[in-house]
Amino acid sequence: MLLAGNALADRPGSDWISIEDALSKARTAGYTELHKIEADDEGYWEGEGLKQDGRLYEFHIDGKSGQITRDQLEN
Repeated sequence: MLLAGNALADRPGSDWISIEDALSKARTAGYTELHKIEADDEGYWEGEGLKQDGRLYEFHIDGKSGQITRDQLEN
């Protein structure tokens, strides 16, 4: 997997999963190339990247549970 960069807009909470764990969750969800991942002040890791179909998707991963709460095509 290629990772273009880790831009952190906000700071992750002290009780959040690590960025490495969030990246692992994204890979498990089918992301083959990540373009960004950042902490959002609303409690989740937010990112975007490509899946095997070559299309751009956006994802949200809950900062505490690690559950993917959004996984959708970017328009």
